[in-house]
Amino acid sequence: MANDTTRGDRRYVAIFNPAAGGGRCGARAPAAIERLRGAGLEIEVRETAAAGDGERITREAVQSGARNFIAIGGDGTTYEIINGLFSPASGDELPPPIAEPVSVGFLPMGTGNSFLRDFSDRGADYSIDALAAGARRPCDVIRVRHTRGVLHFINIFSIGFVADVAALRNNRFSALGEFGYIVAVVAKVAALAPTRFPMALDDGPRDRAPVTFISINNSKFTGGKMMMAPGAETGDGKLDVIRVGEMGRLSLLATFPKIFKGTHLEHPAVSAVQAREIHFELEGELDVMIDGEMLRIQPTHLEVVPEAVNVIA
Repeated sequence: MANDTTRGDRRYVAIFNPAAGGGRCGARAPAAIERLRGAGLEIEVRETAAAGDGERITREAVQSGARNFIAIGGDGTTYEIINGLFSPASGDELPPPIAEPVSVGFLPMGTGNSFLRDFSDRGADYSIDALAAGARRPCDVIRVRHTRGVLHFINIFSIGFVADVAALRNNRFSALGEFGYIVAVVAKVAALAPTRFPMALDDGPRDRAPVTFISINNSKFTGGKMMMAPGAETGDGKLDVIRVGEMGRLSLLATFPKIFKGTHLEHPAVSAVQAREIHFELEGELDVMIDGEMLRIQPTHLEVVPEAVNVIA
């Protein structure tokens, strides 16, 4: 990590989602922003009102010369900033690389706040200290190509049971916060069925075996405190692929809570491997959970863009 002390390095565009965390972000953020300003940061706050605003605002800010950003909200706010930095506005033609280093800091006030947990469980207090110190570390960005375009993420990509759980939690149990994930898990177990997601890691053979779910991770945590990929490192140039094979309902119910400690990897149906890219051979679109966002796409290829962004953590 390095401390940045120049005036330019202390100018930030803050993408602020007041609705994050069930509206708690809107109530808590102003005091945190003033603490940062008191520490000498120059912050331009840009508020979002609808999905996609964060991506648009970030893209416009980059074009105007901004290079430092703060995500004030949850994982979804960070996701929009990352896509504003790296994804095309439309189609699949990538924007030109940003010539200067870009940094993203956090004021975690959403529901999950999973990404920051790789570095600390102190939440906003830790983030304020890191931003005040200008502590930066390189972080990989993951590029996802799908049949309708390109997108990017820094936390997690899941298909199968986990994506189904996230969709249910977002649609019906979001008011329960982190506990909503547990409720959704129990509800989805009743409809449990293995699925095939043909894929190959790097230049390896095609894997067509049935699975319960697949989680492709750049960082350790998801859903707040669930340690999906205990061995993941955000700047190692690799994806951590957690593959859960066929499981019965009782076995899944017994194993899933172990994600909170990362001991689910001890189950014989669970494997963890690393790769730099993944090729999919899917037959159509499906529900995908990416950094807490639910999308319906047909992924074709995932690849690591090493150390593409600096995170302030």
